[in-house]
This record gives sequence, structure tokens and C-alpha cells, in this order.
Amino acid sequence: MKIVLRPLAFGVLLSLAACSSPPVRYHTLVSPALPVSPTSPVPFVIEMLPVGVPAQLDTQNVIIRSGNSSIAVLDNDRWLSPLGDELQTALSTQITQRLGTQDVAGLAREEDKPVVRILVQVRRFDSWPGNFARLDAHWSLSTRQGEERRRIVCSSHLIQNTTGDYTQLFAAWQDLLARMSAQITTTAIRWSASGTGTCPS
Repeated sequence: MKIVLRPLAFGVLLSLAACSSPPVRYHTLVSPALPVSPTSPVPFVIEMLPVGVPAQLDTQNVIIRSGNSSIAVLDNDRWLSPLGDELQTALSTQITQRLGTQDVAGLAREEDKPVVRILVQVRRFDSWPGNFARLDAHWSLSTRQGEERRRIVCSSHLIQNTTGDYTQLFAAWQDLLARMSAQITTTAIRWSASGTGTCPS
């Protein structure tokens, strides 16, 4: 009986090993390389509002382009949080570091310090391994001082060529978000100081 059971048990273990799924890999859009803090922090705080993304992309699964009209949902590669949350965290981290200020979203505010609200709506979050990563977004800055309200609406259209397989896309996405946060930061500084400003070209 023992002689029969041992090979049988060994065969069951081999079957279980063959059926086990590969491990899930988690990714983040928050870059480990933060920009240098400014020498003179700005005299305002920011409120980074939730980032809007197309409904079909607001998931934890990483979605990439696999052809001109086809996409692939990577079951074993996922964002650390839903895509909209990842974008909000990454942009908040970059912008506060560049401005030398604080994101007061969800916190009590200082009444004597202006708040610049940042709203971002992503229109296109496209990636094609070995080809490009692309980010199209509209964003606005708004502030209120007493009865006065001011607002500026801009957009970012960014693309970065990529090589290699899909694993190279994550660094490209971090770079694109760093570029967009730089555009938002520069606009916020000029606009808050003068009351007028122009969007990045």
C-alpha cells in the first residue's frame, strides 16, 4: 500500500504545482526620485482633488495596447491602488515637493493661507510596449479669496517613446507624470503671484 501511495502523492503534488498561478506584481506611479525642494516655499497650500480617468481604465489591473485596435488586460500586473488614486497620489507628491508646500485635501485649513485647488481630468492614458506611453489631460487651478474667485484651465499632451517589453512602461509613466507636475507647478506659481497667467505650450 505504501509503495502505491507514494507515487500517487508525488503525482498530486506535481499537478498542484503545474496548476499554481504566477505571482501578482504590484506597481506604483509614485516616483522614487523626487524633485529638489525650492529654496523659497510658495505662500499657499494646494488641495489635490480626485483625478478623473476614463471608466474603463479606473481599475487595479494594468491595461496596455497590444495592437492598433486591441488591448491586453494584465492579470498578474496591477496598480497598488485603482488608477485614479495612483495618479492623485503621484501628482500630489510631485507638486507639493516642487512647491515646498502641503496638500490639505481632507484636512483642516489655515484661514490666513490661500488654497489653490487642482483638478485633473485624464482623457488618454495610453501605452504600447516597444512604442510609446502617452498622457493627455485637462487640468484647472482655482482659488478663492473672500468673494473673489479665480480659475485657469490648461491641458497637457505628453508622449514618450519606449523600447523593450511592457515592464519599461512604468518608468515612462513616472517620467510623464513628473513632466505634467512641472507644468502645473510653473503655472501655479506665476498665476497665483500675478492673478493672470498662461498655460504651458
